[in-house]
Amino acid sequence: MKQWVREQVARAYERLLRREGDGGPSHVAIIQDGNRRYAREQGDDASEGHRAGAETTEQVLEWCQDLGVKELTLYAFSTENFKRPPEEREHLYDLLEEKLTSIADHDRIHENEVAIRAIGETDRLPERVQESIRYAEERTADYGSFRLNVALAYGGRNELLRAARDVLEDVDGDDLDPAEIDIDLVDDRLYGRQVRDVDLIIRTGGDERTSNFLPWHANGNEAAAYFCAPYWPEFSKIDFLRGIRTYQSRERSWQRTRRERAAAIVRAVAETELAEARTVAGRLREKLPGTAVPEIDAELDANAGSAD
Repeated sequence: MKQWVREQVARAYERLLRREGDGGPSHVAIIQDGNRRYAREQGDDASEGHRAGAETTEQVLEWCQDLGVKELTLYAFSTENFKRPPEEREHLYDLLEEKLTSIADHDRIHENEVAIRAIGETDRLPERVQESIRYAEERTADYGSFRLNVALAYGGRNELLRAARDVLEDVDGDDLDPAEIDIDLVDDRLYGRQVRDVDLIIRTGGDERTSNFLPWHANGNEAAAYFCAPYWPEFSKIDFLRGIRTYQSRERSWQRTRRERAAAIVRAVAETELAEARTVAGRLREKLPGTAVPEIDAELDANAGSAD
């Protein structure tokens, strides 16, 4: 009975969060943290935690599509992961190879026209993983309804550094005019294709940091951030909807701030112009006949009313 009640409460809460999340983000980026800690608490080795996390990844992809998110970026393998023990790295490589291939073959991927793309220094990965990346990208290359970016061998600073070097080489070789350097060009140099600005970053596992993830597209867009305690394998749809609600709250606050700033600027300009007008009017009163004073005062009152 208690379990049934908990399930009903959870469903009702999920419905509430879904209603509050209308008009959600277009691009969500997720740092999938806590696989190894989850495994330790379950008495398993790290490989089991990574496999459990991969199941959550498949669910999140479905949630995004159900909620109207247009782009999802997953931090699957960072450049820091190369420092992990060889045995754990090999398991991660096996899992990446397996999951990239299986996701690319999944019926729902093709029904929903999901384009799968890898971002990062993928040339540093084993050939078998690179082959699965090529397979997934080629199988979904013609799709454009939804984008799934998988960050592999990824580090935000490294991406920016590589793009900067690439641009400098072209400028130095007279292949690029510095005046042509704009946001779109940097986007293309970062990943070889454009990525939407990130609206929301979610990090699981309890840490409250973005770990060098998508600095150009997230920090530059002042993305909302949602940090939550559950390890990635435990991440639920309610947790995801709470993240969406965080974005909504932040977006409403930001829009309100922008309105308030705009109003303040308008008031400041109006006050400045009115003050100048009063100064000019005072000088005119001294030089013009007395009959002109009422007309000047009337004009000032009209401007004051407009400023109010």
